[in-house]
Amino acid sequence: MEQMTAAHRTLPFGVWVRVHDLDNEKSVDVRINDRGPFIDGRIIDLSHAAARAIEMIGPGIARVRLEILSQPAAPVSKVVVEAGPARFAVQVGAFRDRTNAERLRRDMEAKYGTARLVERAGGPAPWRVLVGLESTEEGAGALAQRIRGENASLTAALVVRVDSV
Repeated sequence: MEQMTAAHRTLPFGVWVRVHDLDNEKSVDVRINDRGPFIDGRIIDLSHAAARAIEMIGPGIARVRLEILSQPAAPVSKVVVEAGPARFAVQVGAFRDRTNAERLRRDMEAKYGTARLVERAGGPAPWRVLVGLESTEEGAGALAQRIRGENASLTAALVVRVDSV
């Protein structure tokens, strides 16, 4: 929370990004170290320290522009899916209770063939349910659209980059 970090759905972990607040013209440099935000229409979640640096604490949200400053030299995940191109999946839920996450995972696996649980350290909901494994963001986007269309309760299905399993 007190580091200059942020969460992004598809940028690789370790990427440095400059976040420009379009309203107050302040900017902050952050390192991507988590996945999110998982609210439609939002593109980045800043740590408390980074939000404070650009005076976002009061409003909580702001119109921003992202500028990629540098890519990581090597993968920073402990377990890499495989060498080569990025992989993308669709996050359909995040749960505090593993039993509820497992129930949704089983349902998604039956409908779409591939679904798994990913545990994320920290945060209020550590169990994330990911569906599919696509080689392109566009492919995962098509899957997300299909999932939203076929499951009225999963309107927040979002594309995420898969850095580790």
